[in-house]
Amino acid sequence: MSTSTVTPILAAKGLVKRFGRVVALDHADFELNPGEILAVIGDNGAGKSTLIKTLSGAMTPDAGEITLEGQSVHFHSPMAARAAGIETVYQTLALSPALSIADNMFMGRERRRAGLLGKYFRALDKKAMEDFARQKLSDLGLLTIQNIKQPVETLSGGQRQGVAVARAAAFGSRVVILDEPTAALGVKESRKVLDLILELRGRGLPIVLISHNMPHVFEVADRIHIHRLGRRVALVNPKDYSMSDAVAIMTGAMAPPEGAGEAA
Repeated sequence: MSTSTVTPILAAKGLVKRFGRVVALDHADFELNPGEILAVIGDNGAGKSTLIKTLSGAMTPDAGEITLEGQSVHFHSPMAARAAGIETVYQTLALSPALSIADNMFMGRERRRAGLLGKYFRALDKKAMEDFARQKLSDLGLLTIQNIKQPVETLSGGQRQGVAVARAAAFGSRVVILDEPTAALGVKESRKVLDLILELRGRGLPIVLISHNMPHVFEVADRIHIHRLGRRVALVNPKDYSMSDAVAIMTGAMAPPEGAGEAA
């Protein structure tokens, strides 16, 4: 079946974002199809971070339209995007080191106890949150984390990334966006995160992967969105292009193939 007949789960058309005289997004387009891993690559300053921030509600575009499952949406905050089922894991992970794994999983959406204690005294249902967190980590194969109550600061870099990804997977009902998830990790921990990404896709969750790591991109991505000078210049299948081709298109050393900027 041609992907052209598929309605994108998340899409953008003609996005514009200016910061004074600087044009960060110049009528940028974007399409994420159901069940795919879409890699977004681009040189520093290409505008890919601004693109992701507009899609995740961290920024509001000056012009253009964003659609979710074909319906126009307007996210004025990350909370609005999260409420719509879009979870984003930024490079900073947005984890609180001193809090436990379970507390980090539920940060900003804590569960209250049933009855009067929860309603009037806002008592938290710690056991329910810990059981849920343990199950989600287990589902993703993060069995090396034995104590769900341990502070996040006691975890390795890969385990912290795993907690952030598990949180996104637990609450991202429609889309998960991962911003440079392996940037600060070693070889073994990067392997684990890539396996987590593939596991999420296997569960049918579409993923946007922003990365500078070309081997990782070409290993897991179904399609590659190449961003340059504030817009998408090419949308390619990694089976049809080499890593050097992708880098050349990204840097402007090679002209993008005719029609490669269109949805494929």
